[in-house]
Amino acid sequence: MKTDKTEAQMRKGILEMVILSIISEKEAYPSDIIRALKKSELIVVEGTLYPLLSRLRKSELLDYTWRESTSGPPRKYYYLTEDGLAFLTKLISSWKSMVSSVDRILENLEKQNE
Repeated sequence: MKTDKTEAQMRKGILEMVILSIISEKEAYPSDIIRALKKSELIVVEGTLYPLLSRLRKSELLDYTWRESTSGPPRKYYYLTEDGLAFLTKLISSWKSMVSSVDRILENLEKQNE
């Protein structure tokens, strides 16, 4: 049984939290976000990122500012809103709780298989 689809679904499920986390560090241009994701081996294509950024902005979790570029047209730099920071804080708490629960289950399974 191939795990590719399941792994893709897991990545997709945490993508929102990871992107918000990246942007929470400092305002970010989409290529900066993609670079950070690639560095962490959570590769995402622009076709996935832009709709997600748009949805997060419509949900008022993100906003953006325009900045002039030395190499082309102005660029959108995204930043977290207050609601976005509160939302991210809740997501991180939920994530840590879930990881802890899964780790306990996996540890019990490993003990049973020893």
